[in-house]
Amino acid sequence: MRKLGGTTLRSIGHIAKLQRSSDNDAEYVDPQDMLLELGEDNREMIASMRKVHELCDEHRDIATASLLEEYIDQAEKRSWFLFEASRGQGLTHH
Repeated sequence: MRKLGGTTLRSIGHIAKLQRSSDNDAEYVDPQDMLLELGEDNREMIASMRKVHELCDEHRDIATASLLEEYIDQAEKRSWFLFEASRGQGLTHH
């Protein structure tokens, strides 16, 4: 961000203000529900990273785009794993 003239995250409060995933502060989360939440969070994160990648392409920021490609690949692997882990319950999200 600084390289492109933007500002970076400054504090935990700033992170909380900008977060996109919802917190789940429940005392107990059923393991199957946890897998579903994590899967959905990963799919949303992948979509966001793809949008940022497009922005990097527009600004010819090859270095950041390259990092994002690795992060997207890792998130897609997690998404697949979470899908497979929850599949035994007849779920079809992917």
